[in-house]
Amino acid sequence: MRGLIDSIVRCGLARCQRGATAIEYGLILTLIFLAIISAVGQLANENIEMWDHVAEEVNSH
Repeated sequence: MRGLIDSIVRCGLARCQRGATAIEYGLILTLIFLAIISAVGQLANENIEMWDHVAEEVNSH
């Protein structure tokens, strides 16, 4: 096990930041995606309520 750790340190993989950066970008994209889904869901609910109101008004006359 010690040999594996030593070889990782010698190769410079311990200082490599590319993987961490990719994970950070992935988390940012996930948060953006969740915000978009939430906004679209809210817009859909408001749109449904509006058309329900229009249907009620049409049916009442």
